[in-house]
Amino acid sequence: MKLKNKRNYVGVLSSVFAIFIGLLVGLVVLILCNPSQALPGFMTILTGAFTHGMRGVGQVFYYATPIILTGLSVGFAFKTGVFNIGTPGQFIMGAFGAVYAGIMWDRLGGLHWAAALLASIALGAFWGLIPGLLKAYFNVNVVISCIMMNYIGMYLVNWTVRSNKALFNTLRNESKDVAATAVIPKMGLDKVFAGSSVNGGIVIAIAVVILIYILLNKTTFGYELKAVGYNQDAGKYAGINEKRNVVAAMMIAGAIAGLAGGLLYLAGTGKHIEIKDVLAAEGFTGISVALLGLSHPIGVLFSGLFIAYLTAGGFYLQLFEFSTEIIDIIVAVIIYFSAFALIVRSILGKIQEKRAKKEEMKGGGGQE
Repeated sequence: MKLKNKRNYVGVLSSVFAIFIGLLVGLVVLILCNPSQALPGFMTILTGAFTHGMRGVGQVFYYATPIILTGLSVGFAFKTGVFNIGTPGQFIMGAFGAVYAGIMWDRLGGLHWAAALLASIALGAFWGLIPGLLKAYFNVNVVISCIMMNYIGMYLVNWTVRSNKALFNTLRNESKDVAATAVIPKMGLDKVFAGSSVNGGIVIAIAVVILIYILLNKTTFGYELKAVGYNQDAGKYAGINEKRNVVAAMMIAGAIAGLAGGLLYLAGTGKHIEIKDVLAAEGFTGISVALLGLSHPIGVLFSGLFIAYLTAGGFYLQLFEFSTEIIDIIVAVIIYFSAFALIVRSILGKIQEKRAKKEEMKGGGGQE
């Protein structure tokens, strides 16, 4: 337990260090671009989300909703020993399920938005199931199969939307508006964060984070998933069905990423599926969120909020004639150093394990 606490402490410090380096690099970039406006611009990044008070905070929650879940999808899979890089495909498939149900199932009344979210979960889970089966039963590299599924999902959604007159807006080359009954309720947040785009999606996202935390840390099923992730052979020796767990892990990860797509496209903010050959950015951002949050559900929640906070503040950089892409640079640097910190944490962990074993051997020798 003591060793585990040390690892957690080192992990948190590594994430804080990565954030510090990322912000420092951002400041340097601002100075190089426009020295006279660098400090005001940098302060805007740090405080811009609060420029409009509660409205700004609401926007942070709105931006954070999908990336918390895509980050949770990546982090959950990683905890179970699988690197789920298929979040962009699972995300867009979930978005399509939500949009399809949101347009076509318009007779469900008050249950419409919930049914549309269930459709997003189902399609996301199905898109995670395929690489899970390939990994479990044919030992296909999950990274390769996930990348392939990303592009298949993107082109499949583009083709399906474009070929369906009920879904496609020919004038704007995108999907049509979902029905009003499919829009996620505000759940009273519009009164607290007046003027913002936030809705009940952030409540759902936080609930899913808590649910996954409980699943991983308080259930037998979660223990089996993590056991197979740490050592598949040892899990098999202990009587755990490793193939079933790999498939289940990918399905759950896909369902979470699919739900992220549903929450974004049913937010009632005019978001549509655009017919273009670009993978969903929210899926890749989820990888960043998971790395920064150390793949821990609670860490993912806070890292998603942090990246959303930077994004919200970055929009105001244009007031100082800076490009908003500077935020992307800062986030990229943070992620690179987070990945580097993982390597350092792994090395420190091995050193601590050796020391702990030596201490146990000394303690055991003394008792004898």
